[in-house]
Amino acid sequence: MKKYYYVITVQFLGYRFHGWQKQPHVKTVHLMIDKTLKFILEKKAFKTLGSGRTDAMVSANEAAFELFLEEPIENFDEFLSLFNYNLPQDIRALSIKEVDSEFNIIQNSKIKEYLYLFTQGSKNHPFCAPLMTTILEPLDIELMKLGAKCFEGHHNFKTYSYKATNEGVYNRTIDTCELFENNIFTANFFPETSYILRVKGKGFLRNQIRLMMGALIKLGRGDITLEYIESTLKPTSNEVMDYIAPASGLILNKIEFE
Repeated sequence: MKKYYYVITVQFLGYRFHGWQKQPHVKTVHLMIDKTLKFILEKKAFKTLGSGRTDAMVSANEAAFELFLEEPIENFDEFLSLFNYNLPQDIRALSIKEVDSEFNIIQNSKIKEYLYLFTQGSKNHPFCAPLMTTILEPLDIELMKLGAKCFEGHHNFKTYSYKATNEGVYNRTIDTCELFENNIFTANFFPETSYILRVKGKGFLRNQIRLMMGALIKLGRGDITLEYIESTLKPTSNEVMDYIAPASGLILNKIEFE
């Protein structure tokens, strides 16, 4: 029997979800997507496969999954409209395209861009909580900008992998790592000034972005130095980063397949 393969991009607010992957007894993004597809496809057989996992409370401006069907989708616009009508309000489908059987959404090379949104110095409006981390202590933002640049390039990121073992592949390349004043997201309840860490690369370790952000927060508070961050990226480093930045500030902003 001929099969049909589609890549669907979606965006979601992760604050009430326990991440992407299905888990017993909790609400996840994948669970809600599959429940919606089961309803709109009625009794048609289907399977879905995500491009990767996100942690609990992490949001996505653009994520992707592959949909496997035994019958073709005749009209993409009608399908997206029906899909969005039935999805919960914190998930939205953006696009759909057909791919061939050779495409594998996990194995195919992809570049991901993450953004981490944060502010510092004082308590913010509670509406900020789903999207932005607030660090109450004052931070040295200029020093954090220098620290972010330390992560660019090819390094040993074992220090920035949650519960790292001796078997993992920790030498990775980060194409972009920069910290700048937020000019992307706006809301009338946001503080006057907020900041973004932008990280772009092909593959990331478990909690890597949040551990890197944790190191930058510690740097901004004066708990560690630039030299310490540089030392943790050397092949001989056995350091363990002990602070994982909160999940709700992290956004998967973009995913590109090569």
